[in-house]
Amino acid sequence: MKSLLNAALAIVITCGLLWFAASKLEASGSAGGEGVLTVYNWGEYIDPALIDQFEEETGITVIYETFDSNEAMLTKIRQGGSAYDIAVPSEYTIETMIEEDLLIEIDHSKITNLQNIDPYFLDLPFDPKNKYSIPYFWGTVGIVYNPNKIPEHITFDSWDDLWDPALKNKVFLVDGAREVMGMGLNSLGYSLNSRDDSELREATEKLKQLNGNVKAIIGDEITPLMINNEAAVSLTFSGQAADMMGENEELDFAVPSEGSNLWFDNMVIPKTAQNIEGAHLFINFMLDAEVAAQNAEYVGYSIPNKAAWELLDKEVINDERFYPPEERRSNLEVYENLGLELLGIYNEYFLEFKMSLN
Repeated sequence: MKSLLNAALAIVITCGLLWFAASKLEASGSAGGEGVLTVYNWGEYIDPALIDQFEEETGITVIYETFDSNEAMLTKIRQGGSAYDIAVPSEYTIETMIEEDLLIEIDHSKITNLQNIDPYFLDLPFDPKNKYSIPYFWGTVGIVYNPNKIPEHITFDSWDDLWDPALKNKVFLVDGAREVMGMGLNSLGYSLNSRDDSELREATEKLKQLNGNVKAIIGDEITPLMINNEAAVSLTFSGQAADMMGENEELDFAVPSEGSNLWFDNMVIPKTAQNIEGAHLFINFMLDAEVAAQNAEYVGYSIPNKAAWELLDKEVINDERFYPPEERRSNLEVYENLGLELLGIYNEYFLEFKMSLN
């Protein structure tokens, strides 16, 4: 009997210890805390060496998780099950998160390196006075192509070049409703934020005329295809194009003259944050000139950090394909938050276009 009691007592003690250990692990993991910072970012969107540097300088352990779309990120933060201290959404998603009261106001007194950001990238309509977000990367949507695989007369100065019969079965498109519908709208001289159903219908009908030219609608797979000269033309993001061009010198990138998307990815602090002080430290760290320059060299996208520009190769900063001067940004548009209903309509038209392809 005594042995049974001892065994039962041992089980109770063991269970208690396991529960305590699990609680500690949870507190140091997704639940966060002063010694832990949980960052939610796009894949391959930071130099891993900088995470190590931040941990070494601050003593804070970084848990780094990734997402592949603004919608996936937003859904997870809405659910509130994960305690993210930092997230890096795009501008229209930031606008939505502000409206839904999902973000903490940023204490600018703790972001001393904010002075390094070019004023052009501050106080934008999606977040006036940057109360909730701090610039991270920016770029455009355009066309990456191999001039050696297409006729010389096609330069993609216009979106209409994509409809050229010479590009039969040569065009790849990113699998994104805003990007593809925006391309169709811009090609007709309309805003990529159009709320006019007749314009959306017209853009969809014009996109359907790409049938025969579109080889596939895909995601990140386009990068190795373009690098290995297995594809000739693709709608893509400027930073992704820069990565491709870094590996394949034959490639070029163009933003058509009718206009396109100018996008911004900013750092925010969700209300799920458990380490708000650490979040401010991380944002300020990423805005340091040397850190930002190193991150830009690794990621390949354009940075809004004017202090870091002095540290980057002049050929990079002076390349107007990726750092278009302010006057060339005048016909570029930032995605607006269209609301769930209108976004659903964009998705429906995009699906209709995809289903029309052979």
